[in-house]
Amino acid sequence: MRGGRNLAETLESRLAQWSERTGVRVETWALPATDVAAPVGQAVLETLNEALANIERHSGAKVVSVAVTASRDGLRMTVSDHGRGFPAEKAGRGIARMRAAIAEVGGTLSVSSVKGEGTTVTAAVPRRR
Repeated sequence: MRGGRNLAETLESRLAQWSERTGVRVETWALPATDVAAPVGQAVLETLNEALANIERHSGAKVVSVAVTASRDGLRMTVSDHGRGFPAEKAGRGIARMRAAIAEVGGTLSVSSVKGEGTTVTAAVPRRR
């Protein structure tokens, strides 16, 4: 998937389909406007899909916020909800899969969750020089 516009279009389409299927409203804050290497784009899509699946299964959120930006420094993705949240020790296989997908392209993933307040997943992939 070469080209940020292709990634942006793919993200937009997946978010719209997921929102329509689940009834959860998606607020899109930003989508990438620059080129993204195919492996990074694929890792972002895998991570987004897993984050959305976790929201659908566990969160109870009515609104999800998504931002994906790409710059000369790299790519950053944030997926945030105001659902049930969970204690850190309850992190499951979905988070492990997201972490592995992002690590495979040299990035890091952080998860911040507060029980009763929601969860934010942030992925950062530095641009390879």
